[in-house]
Amino acid sequence: MEKKNQTNISEFLLLGFSSWQQQQVLLFALFLCLYLTGLFGNLLILLAIGSDHCLHTPMYFFLANLSLVDLCLPSATVPKMLLNIQTQTQTISYPGCLAQMYFSMMFANMDNFLLTVMAYDRYVAICHPLHYSTIMAPRLCASLVAVPWVIAILNPLLHTLMMAHLHFCSDNVIHHFFCDINSLLPLSCSDTSLNQLSVLATVGLIFVVPSVCILVSYVLIVSAVMKVPSAQGKLKAFSTCGSHLALVILFYGAITGVYMSPLSNHSAEKDSAASVIFMAVAPVLNPFIYSLRNNELKETLKKTLSYRKIFSQ
Repeated sequence: MEKKNQTNISEFLLLGFSSWQQQQVLLFALFLCLYLTGLFGNLLILLAIGSDHCLHTPMYFFLANLSLVDLCLPSATVPKMLLNIQTQTQTISYPGCLAQMYFSMMFANMDNFLLTVMAYDRYVAICHPLHYSTIMAPRLCASLVAVPWVIAILNPLLHTLMMAHLHFCSDNVIHHFFCDINSLLPLSCSDTSLNQLSVLATVGLIFVVPSVCILVSYVLIVSAVMKVPSAQGKLKAFSTCGSHLALVILFYGAITGVYMSPLSNHSAEKDSAASVIFMAVAPVLNPFIYSLRNNELKETLKKTLSYRKIFSQ
């Protein structure tokens, strides 16, 4: 039943890592380093792919979109967290909280879709190499990115509009470092059953279905690779999808810890730590994992850095 005679609150308190009072300076330095490293690395990948026509292929097209999302995902939450640590405040306005929830959900959803699309791209490249250029035509590649962007924009918009109709009364303390939907719903003094149902449906459709598609893709990839007669051929085939698989395990491992584990296993510390992995750590690892395991990208990055160095002199 909705609580009566209470004023709707205008701001929330993001406790985040405020309990780590002795480590605030260390946390600020750590997250600032992660954030700037991720920005620089992903910008470098976008610059390299955009400047080299040899990298204008489906795989690098999807990677460029992933780098763009990995630029935006931490930008939705980390700057506010850094500001709160620096100013020793935890407040965030009600509109700012809804905006943070929307953009973090949008870019997390898009990250998830792109990992799924890239799994399909690796499946076609390994299981149907002779027909790869025909199957992964420019129109299909554009659709595989455009449709997820539409879903990623509209899905969190629905949750945000539903959240905006809820009332929040006396309790405004969020035991998280950003406005996560699972942290906001328990604070509402309105009936949130419809919101909770929509969250469950989202987890099922937006995360479970793509994760199953990724699993099926890799089962087919492993099955195809095991039929390759030479050990060198198997190693080469596995190396082409190893970097993508590493990101998938990291991303879905963290998502599972936050949204798909039993409620009895949840705590503010565990949820914050898991969220940091897919909000801040994964976007940083993306450029390093792909650039270190990809000779074409490494050579282009070297040329790009050398050119910029000469140009700056």
